[in-house]
Amino acid sequence: MVQVCFVCLGNICRSPLAEGVFKSLVAREGLENKIFVSSAGVGDWHIGELPDARMMQTARKNGLQLTSRARQFQAEDFHSTDLILAMDESNLSALEQMSPSLDAREKLRLFRSFDQENRGDLNVPDPYYGGAGGFDHVFEIVQRTCPGVLQFIKDRSGL
Repeated sequence: MVQVCFVCLGNICRSPLAEGVFKSLVAREGLENKIFVSSAGVGDWHIGELPDARMMQTARKNGLQLTSRARQFQAEDFHSTDLILAMDESNLSALEQMSPSLDAREKLRLFRSFDQENRGDLNVPDPYYGGAGGFDHVFEIVQRTCPGVLQFIKDRSGL
């Protein structure tokens, strides 16, 4: 089984949305028994909480139900996870600092490196302090990027 984890700052906006969108895509492809999807945050502020209500509302209006609970990414997660996707460069830096080895660092990538429309901007903006438009914008980014992530996993693992 391939394990992928989406990581943002607090695990209540961007990464749980990516988890939900990606799980939906994996299910549509019939790969639920081959790809395990999770999300986490580099910080511990929201451990145990549901995703931000505004992100849940954005997901609902796009046909998704977000049910994950926030957790903090741990150094041990490098051992069980095959692909770790950071939502921005700050998250990537935090993950690199906790990485136990160079081999573990090779599992790290920026999520938007799979976004064919990134135009050199590899950060998914954090909508937490903004208005509803920011959540919609993040949904658009995540929606168009997840298929590239899935294709990468399929190519790499022979699925």
